[in-house]
Amino acid sequence: MANEPGPSKPDDHRRKWDRDEYEKIARERIDKELEELEEKESKKKEPPVKRELLKRREYKVDLESHLGKSTVITKTTPASQMGGYYCNVCDCVVKDSINFLDHINGKKHQRNLGMSMKVERSSLDQVKKRFESNKRKLDEKKKEYDFEARMDELREEEEKQKAYRREKRKERKRRADDDIDGDPEMAAMMGFSGFGSSKK
Repeated sequence: MANEPGPSKPDDHRRKWDRDEYEKIARERIDKELEELEEKESKKKEPPVKRELLKRREYKVDLESHLGKSTVITKTTPASQMGGYYCNVCDCVVKDSINFLDHINGKKHQRNLGMSMKVERSSLDQVKKRFESNKRKLDEKKKEYDFEARMDELREEEEKQKAYRREKRKERKRRADDDIDGDPEMAAMMGFSGFGSSKK
């Protein structure tokens, strides 16, 4: 009697699995995976978003306007007025200038601006034009420099001439005084006497 199964105990102690239910779940999962694959393939077939090529920045980055200034920051202060550098394109605050420059030159910021990180490939004509413009700029700088250098040289020459004239005048005066002091007859003829000396 002890070995007879009771009404509360099943004959088989192993757990029973409902095959139909699990086959249904597996079919749903496979269908879902197939749909995801089809979506990915259709996205690949769509033309990618055309972004502008990377361009040179046309404005100066302001890193120094808030230097040395102190501001009171409260809970209600907008992010643009919090401490650090605020990027209005990405709506974020960066704490120091080096990281801010890294951010605005970075991929995320450029994407938000609508640019890719690819640079336009220059043609031979564009490179030649750039060389010519750079050469012109250098020549202009040399001319400006030469003008300034020439002005400095002229000023120096002028000062040397003035000093030379002063020396000549002093030398003439010395000679005239020596001539008068050296020849007493000439001094007497000119009406100079000994200037208070005891000799006559």
